[in-house]
Amino acid sequence: MHPLAQLDHRYLWHPFTQMRDWLKREPILIVRGRGARVRDARGREYLDANASIWTNLHGHHHPRINAAIRRQLDRIAHSSALGLANAPAARLGEQLVQAANPPRRGPAARLLRQPVLGKVFFSDNGSTAMEVALKLAYEFTRRSGRDARPRFLTLDGAYHGDTVGAVSLGHIDLFHKAYSGLLFPTDKVPAPYCYRCAFNRARPERADARDYRQCRWECLDALERKFAAQARRGNPYAAFVFEPLMQGAAGMIPQPAGWLRRAAAIARAHGALLIADEVMTGFGRTAPRESGLSGAAQPRRKTGPAETPDLPLFACHHEGVRPDFMALAKGLSGGYLPMAATLTTQAVFDAFLGEYEEFKTFFHGHSFTANQLGAAAGLASLAILRSTASIRARIRLAQTLRAGLETLWRSPHAGDIRQVGLIAGIELVRDWRTRAPFDLRERVGIRVCETLARLGVLTRPIGNVIVLMPPYCTTPAEARRIIAALGQALDDLRQSL
Repeated sequence: MHPLAQLDHRYLWHPFTQMRDWLKREPILIVRGRGARVRDARGREYLDANASIWTNLHGHHHPRINAAIRRQLDRIAHSSALGLANAPAARLGEQLVQAANPPRRGPAARLLRQPVLGKVFFSDNGSTAMEVALKLAYEFTRRSGRDARPRFLTLDGAYHGDTVGAVSLGHIDLFHKAYSGLLFPTDKVPAPYCYRCAFNRARPERADARDYRQCRWECLDALERKFAAQARRGNPYAAFVFEPLMQGAAGMIPQPAGWLRRAAAIARAHGALLIADEVMTGFGRTAPRESGLSGAAQPRRKTGPAETPDLPLFACHHEGVRPDFMALAKGLSGGYLPMAATLTTQAVFDAFLGEYEEFKTFFHGHSFTANQLGAAAGLASLAILRSTASIRARIRLAQTLRAGLETLWRSPHAGDIRQVGLIAGIELVRDWRTRAPFDLRERVGIRVCETLARLGVLTRPIGNVIVLMPPYCTTPAEARRIIAALGQALDDLRQSL
């Protein structure tokens, strides 16, 4: 075993990992990366097919982000945001607000009468970004006189982080049941999980379940009933919390076109705030299939560079929704440094203004809030995202993934293949004709990913769902290699059962 792997086994405890299994074999020990490829301590090269747990947007060792960090290192790496300001954080805040309030054209035109996200609170990771949103929404609801006991509504299968407040918003028993004694109660409604929806009367087909579903939007009826029932109790929901377009840790559950727009309208009609968890979905990861990012033909503009499609950076905007709170992390720094942000409105900000002795301050913070290195990386990442080259690369990659994913329907264990922009989830089942699932104890998802690693492709499953979320710099040839390796891994699975 490599000496560094021995140190890992001796001293480290890994997240979401059964350590008894971990200690049975030598781990892949990553030492180097460039573009979509990483190399381990044994000299083996892999394609990073999950963008280093959904964070790395532009590839490893990106020259523009490297240069931005080096320039900032020559000035200062970090100073406290408690009582002090700094230039990179101020500039990043400005650019995040601009991105969260897009120009009045295309899908963004429907955002005109919605809240303006004008304030940015920086933190460290997705959990803390959601914790900030939760605390702000809770106290804003109390201070505005709407309710003294704010209550929150989320989706079944929700995962919003690992801090106690964020866990309370979640509804994945496998993750959250152990901490039930620490949590405050929240309510849930059915997610629009078309493939396994009890209201979908369609028989399984070899297509994304959203395309052949037969229902009457009963999931939205359930949402309306939940809001109405809570209002009758005299304790209306303070906020509706959701991941827009696709739920991540739930198993890459995509929402059918129009669901988010309708769900947001129901919540607004009942006076609820909207909290959008864009930790995974933000910064260009998602788009509806009718957009250029997902492979459909895109109308061109008349002249030169302007022919590049104008793609919103955030998932909410594809459905014409602008929330009261938007939580960002993961890709915020391009996958380089822990950095997160919670965006909210002037109205929420004003509720915390007062004289010193009133103690209306938002008593929450983090030691590395708004740190200069993370902000410098974030500014460089945003510049890359807005470039014509990046937009075109994302469109090309999404189209390549879509074409490649079609080839996986040949596997009898591919039950549902769902793609939203540059995110894909392949749900593995025992028999596609019946949707019969594998028992989690069979470790099917893990076994497929272990085969992928032997074939030079790294990703991590969510139960029996294989996730593909490569960096945006992944070339068409690399994307086809990822799909081919997954096809081989599915063939190996079939032969092993």
